Amino acid sequence: MKLATFEANGAPAVGAVIEHDGTVVDLQRADRARHGTNGTLRAALASMQALIEAGPEGLAAVAELIEQADERSRRPLAETRLLAPLPVPAQIRDFLCFERHLLNSFAQAEKLTGERREIPAIWYEQPIYYKANRFSVVGPEHDVVWPAYSAVMDYELELACVIGVRGHDISSEDAGSHVFGYTIFNDASARDAQLVEMAGQLGPAKGKDFDTGNVLGPWIVTTDELGNASELTMVARVNGEEWSRGSSADMHHRFEDLIAFVSRSETLHPGEVLGSGTVGSGCGLELGRFLSPGDVVELEIEGIGVLRNRFVRSDDDG
Repeated sequence: MKLATFEANGAPAVGAVIEHDGTVVDLQRADRARHGTNGTLRAALASMQALIEAGPEGLAAVAELIEQADERSRRPLAETRLLAPLPVPAQIRDFLCFERHLLNSFAQAEKLTGERREIPAIWYEQPIYYKANRFSVVGPEHDVVWPAYSAVMDYELELACVIGVRGHDISSEDAGSHVFGYTIFNDASARDAQLVEMAGQLGPAKGKDFDTGNVLGPWIVTTDELGNASELTMVARVNGEEWSRGSSADMHHRFEDLIAFVSRSETLHPGEVLGSGTVGSGCGLELGRFLSPGDVVELEIEGIGVLRNRFVRSDDDG
């Protein structure tokens, strides 16, 4: 299933995207049509977070609703405003799993500074991550607003998994059963601010943390539909021109490894998002190219879809 959060009468609602006929099933409306005002899934369909917490039983019931939904419960996808599938995730951890991204970034930095850097041994030994601002999430077609303190903006093409089942000390063998689904993550970056603060050796801060800086979408594809997430083609286009192409097959640490690592003596909760980090060549920094105000970025991942956003300055009247 492709599960989305969309705007209905000015409020978020949960829907299922049916791409082959270009519709969205309004799951709350479908539930009321079948069960009345006290539909059995009323609580589970209050939000995407609630649906994730409802577990496999909730997904099974949603699958039945989709099969039986009548035309009154469907709306045209083209006329539906999609929001971030998880508007406020329980947590966002963003990893750095692609060796090629590091090598390319270091090579570009060396051109600017003359300083040669090597990938530290610890990167190969364990997953490395930072925690992103879960309150700055937006979805497809939402403008990413350039922070006033930055002159150099960038996109980052990432695959993200959404945790569906609570757990701690999860083995890598069991990790797959804790995944609800996958989505696309554009980890927008103010590169000039990031370059300055990374000298402090405490990870990114204002280079990443600004309103609209974390983009998720266009929906979450559940694991039963997506299948193997380890060999997905990933493409980025800017104003229709392909800038980046890579594959999730190149992740040094797999999502199963990330889940096992994070859950060591720590509970992972439903609704947490784990980002893969930028795929090799998956950002402007690696290419020596950066965005201009008004640029439209499209991130596409095989089996998921396209996440499209325009980057604008705060004074852009569009």
